[in-house]
Amino acid sequence: MIRTNTRKWLHLPSLLALPLLALSIAHADGRNFQTKDAKAIVAAACATELDADHNDHSAYEYRDHDVTPDHDTLFLTIETPEGNLHRKLEDHGKPLTPEQRAADDAANQKLLHDLNLQKKLRRDSSHDDNQAEELLKILPEAFLWTITKEEGDLITLDFKRNPNFQPANMEARVFGSMEGQIVVAKGDDRIRTIKGRMMEDVKIMGGMLGGLHKGGTFQVERREVAPHHWQVTELHVHIGGKVFFATIGSQEDEWKTDFRPSRAQTLQQAWDIASKVP
Repeated sequence: MIRTNTRKWLHLPSLLALPLLALSIAHADGRNFQTKDAKAIVAAACATELDADHNDHSAYEYRDHDVTPDHDTLFLTIETPEGNLHRKLEDHGKPLTPEQRAADDAANQKLLHDLNLQKKLRRDSSHDDNQAEELLKILPEAFLWTITKEEGDLITLDFKRNPNFQPANMEARVFGSMEGQIVVAKGDDRIRTIKGRMMEDVKIMGGMLGGLHKGGTFQVERREVAPHHWQVTELHVHIGGKVFFATIGSQEDEWKTDFRPSRAQTLQQAWDIASKVP
């Protein structure tokens, strides 16, 4: 099955983006001290994530349950240096019919033998990865940050919009319109949870071309699936709007489970493994 990569710490459709930040504190001196500490924690976590994106080349296979208004599908995903292979296992909680199995197998065979398709998927994946990295880079400055709780290895920070933030593109505008919360695992300086809500409508060309609606939400959960290796394990995005008079939006819930190191070095090897799974 052909799908774009969602391996990075965060992945959203191209019109969407992610954000985070802060609460007020009673006294001015305390507020300044807390804000500086909170921002430093976020900056350190973002730096760690960027370093991992560039240098952690570990690959995994896992079960990927993806639900949108159009489908409810369980995949077996196998990551390789050549890209990812996704084989459908269930549709709406049921095994595939012979017709569905034949169609999915044909799609994977096309991927295995179509070099142009492989290049396109790698370009799409690279675009998503670059977009996520750009958002990580601006994250510490895009919001006002406050520490709200520390519990064991976890530190929770609230975020709200920074009135001085000047977004450079539409993704950053969506990103900067949100308020919410992140959780950082202090031991590894890794982002464990991100969740937020759009606090205002985001208009495109002053509304002439539409926009995205206030109230949209997202949540990303990440876990350590091997020592010092983190993966997205849940993604929940519910954002809607209109562009060019057409209703758009991202309504998606995704859960990834049963992580294990991938043995496949090529897409063909991934297919050889996946095709044996009932």
